[in-house]
Amino acid sequence: MTNTLTLDRIHTPLADADAAAPAIHPQSLLDLPPGEARQSLLTVHSILEAALPAGPLAIYEAGGGSTSFLPLKVLRRSHITVVDIDEDQVKNNNYAQTTILGDIQTYRFQPKSFDFIVCYNVIEHVPDVEAALSGFCEAIKPNGLILIGAPNPKSLSGVVTKYSPHWFHVWFYRYVRGDKKAGLPGEAPFPTHFHPLVTLGRLEAFARARGLQVIYRKVYESPRYPEMRLRKPLLATLVDAAAKALNFFLPGKIDVRHGDYHVILRKL
Repeated sequence: MTNTLTLDRIHTPLADADAAAPAIHPQSLLDLPPGEARQSLLTVHSILEAALPAGPLAIYEAGGGSTSFLPLKVLRRSHITVVDIDEDQVKNNNYAQTTILGDIQTYRFQPKSFDFIVCYNVIEHVPDVEAALSGFCEAIKPNGLILIGAPNPKSLSGVVTKYSPHWFHVWFYRYVRGDKKAGLPGEAPFPTHFHPLVTLGRLEAFARARGLQVIYRKVYESPRYPEMRLRKPLLATLVDAAAKALNFFLPGKIDVRHGDYHVILRKL
C-alpha cells in the first residue's frame, strides 16, 4: 500500500473461488499460530456466518492480495470486488470476481452497493483513513456489515512499528518471521502511516457518528508473539519480560502485547 495515485483499471479473472479444493477454513486462519488472534478470527467468522443475509452476497474488499481472511462459507456465495493500489497485489489475487487497480481513499462505488465490506491489515497503511472510511459508509447497504482488522497503535508492537524505519520491518519479517519474500514487490511489510483513526477508540467514535453500530470488538495479543515463541524463543523471552515490566508500570489492566484488533460494524 503506497500513497501513489493510480488510474483505476478493472479486470475480471476467470478463476472462481469455488474452484479451490474443499476446505473448512481459509489459509489465512490456518497460518495463524494458536492463540488469541486465531480465536478472535474464529469468532469473527461465526458472527459473519450468522449475521450476513442468506443467499448471494456482494462484498467489497478494500485492499486485497492473494489471501482472504473471510470464512469459506461466505466466500463461496459471494461476488467479491477487490480494490488495491498495488498492481502486484491485484495480480496475485485469485479469489475475487472483480479486481480494481485503484485507491480506496478516492475510489467510489454507487451508494448502498454492498452487503459486506472488509478492510483487513490495510488502514494502518493509508494516509487518509477518514476518506477511505467515508467511502465505506456510502457503499454499504442498510443493515450491512463492515469488518476492520488492524494493529493497535498503542501497543508495544504498534509503537515499535510507528517509530522504526521500514528496513527494520523488512528485517523482522525475513529473519524473525522467516518470510524470505518480505519487502519484495507486492509482498508485506508495506509502509505504515498510522493515521489517528487507526486507534480503536477514535475509529469507533467516527463510526457511531456516521450511523454505524459496533457489534463486535476484540483487542488481542498480536500473533507475532506466539510466532516468536516458536521460532525465536530467546528473543521471545526477552520481549515478554519487557512487556510484563511495562504492564506493571502502566495504569489499568493494560497488556502492551495486545497489538491487534477486530471490530465489526453494522449500518443502522
